[in-house]
Amino acid sequence: MLIAYASRTGNVVRFVQKLPFKRCLRIQTGKEMVDEPCVVITYTTGFGEVPKEVLEFAQRNRTHIRGVAASGNRNWGALFARAGVILSQQLGVPLLHQFELAGWEKDVQTFVQAVLCLSAAQHNQPINSTTSTQPQER
Repeated sequence: MLIAYASRTGNVVRFVQKLPFKRCLRIQTGKEMVDEPCVVITYTTGFGEVPKEVLEFAQRNRTHIRGVAASGNRNWGALFARAGVILSQQLGVPLLHQFELAGWEKDVQTFVQAVLCLSAAQHNQPINSTTSTQPQER
């Protein structure tokens, strides 16, 4: 599954670089278009807000977005990674994970498992503990 992501400070870029998925698209302007299922990873800006370019991307590509995840800083309390909550509600897709800054190894594992479950559901395949986390060629 394609991973579409936006990063302002580099935290989301560092998170994405830890992922085993090779098909990634960086959201820079919001005008990017996709023609396949994707998961969006975003940072949170302002007081728990979705970045403008991510909102625009989501509006343009909403039919292809299958899930979202967000980075944030726990110092913001209830506003931590809130961009993911907002996008999930607006798009009617699952919030796969919220992680702090560039995430830890456990965050990577949690996110990868969630994406694999989404992919399996999309292809009506069961997920089990022997499922590979390596990207598969199409």
